[in-house]
Amino acid sequence: MNRVNSALKRVPNLTLYIAGVLPLFWLLFLLFNGGLGIDPVKALEHRVGKIGLQFLIAVLAVTPLRKFFGLNLIKFRRALGLLAFFYIAVHLAIWLALDIQFYWAEIWTDILKRPYITIGMTGFVLLLPLAVTSNNASIKRMGPVGWRMLHKLTYPATIAGGLHYVWLVKGWQYEPLGYLAGIILLLALRMGGNRQRVASN
Repeated sequence: MNRVNSALKRVPNLTLYIAGVLPLFWLLFLLFNGGLGIDPVKALEHRVGKIGLQFLIAVLAVTPLRKFFGLNLIKFRRALGLLAFFYIAVHLAIWLALDIQFYWAEIWTDILKRPYITIGMTGFVLLLPLAVTSNNASIKRMGPVGWRMLHKLTYPATIAGGLHYVWLVKGWQYEPLGYLAGIILLLALRMGGNRQRVASN
């Protein structure tokens, strides 16, 4: 694992950003070539949102991977978080512009009366300050402790994303439930590690 970690240190973050946006270009290619089925806008909206949730889950997985398997992906955590926000923002933009077409009365009604949209919007709002402060200047201004405390909003934001996915689909389907279970497991592993550190101190 030391060799793998040494190799990862030489990989620039830009590589992850480039690789991270490639799925969007592929989906756009499918969109313009009839590859997204009978409702392409809805398919694009859902797939982009799922990729955003996958990146959020990857952020949660960084610490457990290092703790239990020795795989150190810390240097990529900020990039993973920004990619998650990017995809979720695109997911929201598709819903606003292409699905609802900026019909604000309907937008506000959906946010207030449809639980899966309410929880999804809550998750997005929680991610906003994280995206804004994901830079070295903010870390310096807030201090490392304050910055880390703020970025714990990742936890409820990811739970909100998982619940949004579960409530979005009709009926109890295995895939969204699997995502939510994975999120809960990763959070439990993280919280368990935090309690062990507090006990040892």
